[in-house]
Amino acid sequence: MTNAIEDAATESTTIRKIADEAVAAFNSGARHVQPFSTRYPTFSLNDAYRVAALANNMRVAQGYKPLGRKIGFTNRRMWDEYGVRAPIWGYVYDRTMQELAVPLPLDPYTSPKIEPEIIFGFAVAPLSSMDDAALLSCVAWVAHGFEIVQSIFPDWKFAAADTVVADAMHAALLVGPRHDVRSQAGEWLNTLASFDIKLYCDGQLMDRGHASNILGGPLSAVRHLVELLSRDPNNPPLAAGEIVSTGTLTRALPVKAGETWTTKLKGIDLEGVSLRFC
Repeated sequence: MTNAIEDAATESTTIRKIADEAVAAFNSGARHVQPFSTRYPTFSLNDAYRVAALANNMRVAQGYKPLGRKIGFTNRRMWDEYGVRAPIWGYVYDRTMQELAVPLPLDPYTSPKIEPEIIFGFAVAPLSSMDDAALLSCVAWVAHGFEIVQSIFPDWKFAAADTVVADAMHAALLVGPRHDVRSQAGEWLNTLASFDIKLYCDGQLMDRGHASNILGGPLSAVRHLVELLSRDPNNPPLAAGEIVSTGTLTRALPVKAGETWTTKLKGIDLEGVSLRFC
């Protein structure tokens, strides 16, 4: 019994130590740390989500306000590239989310990359048993925008558990015009699963994507997140009022100051968006 208590105490101390380091790296910008999976060989995804819950509490204590979640690695095209073969998620905060309006400084971020995404705003909390139509009935608005992801780990090398600890690699979420879903739910249900996208840098085509790249469609990505959260004893389920960014429709590509990135969408009533980096 004594050994079990000691082991539990040691594990709790390790979880706290990892959370402290992850939050410090998240806050500092342009700072790399060695992957936690290489330093703690038994560190698991379940452990990582315990860290995520603790790190979120620490950020809230520092004045951050959680606004929703971002889902990462929903695009199967990226699984072999990064060695992470299942979706993960992280928190989005008032300090990391903004409207797509002004140039974005890159100085605060570590090895940043850009991802074009579909973003939902929820009016009602979704349940894991819901099909696509029921999930969409919980949505107040849909938007297209960019997520900026970053790697606090050198050379973008990590295990799945490391990505969770790093707030699912989240750096910033830039949200484009919001469209009401409820008035034309049937049309949105069809087009959200079938549209195409092109991603450009300074007018040059960099990549193409399709809605199905994201686990078959953005609503399928939301369902996966809801199911993950239903089994998570440490982090809360999605609530009314939260936003969810569903994962990149293309590859995640590195960005530099002075570049302007744009998208063009076909087959859905969403505007392409533009973002300049400074």
